[in-house]
Amino acid sequence: MEALVVIDVQNDFCPGGALAVAGGDEIVPVVNRLIQSFDHVVLTQDWHPAGHSSFASSHKGREPFETIAMPYGPQTLWPDHCVQGTAGALFHPDLAWTKAELVIRKGFRKGIDSYSAFYENDHTTPTGLGGYLRERGFSKLTMVGLATDFCVAFSALDARRLGFDVTVRLDACRAIDLGGSLAAMTDRMREAGVKLV
Repeated sequence: MEALVVIDVQNDFCPGGALAVAGGDEIVPVVNRLIQSFDHVVLTQDWHPAGHSSFASSHKGREPFETIAMPYGPQTLWPDHCVQGTAGALFHPDLAWTKAELVIRKGFRKGIDSYSAFYENDHTTPTGLGGYLRERGFSKLTMVGLATDFCVAFSALDARRLGFDVTVRLDACRAIDLGGSLAAMTDRMREAGVKLV
């Protein structure tokens, strides 16, 4: 069985949002067509508490997009975004998300960020998505959403590590491309056996 995994198509990642991905809203019609064509749809939602450790504002004298050392490894600092209960954390208003069978929230632990839909950034704390998909009998995943080089790529890599057959639809993704991150993560996905179409 196959599922469509729609990653973080939220207001704060779209133009006008706190961590806007260029052209982030352009993917919504493509994603909506895919949602209609798949029998099974899962959504992820970035869901940070206020004062999250990945926010530059939580670290005195630090600026967004700087990198700091955290106990689990290097962490890019971000503008405050997708704060629980705010308009920025909501799905894009045009996203046809009601068909989703599961919405999995990530990044809600204050002390650790979560790019992947499967694991926190320590790469060991699971979100539960892998177990859910296995228990329901899914073996193939198609991934779309924001941003290609962060949450989509890390989700795709973890899904491969868990043994899923993974396709990323690049026409339904947009990237942040921070210091060459798009090329680097595209290469990593290809090497891991992710199909990029």
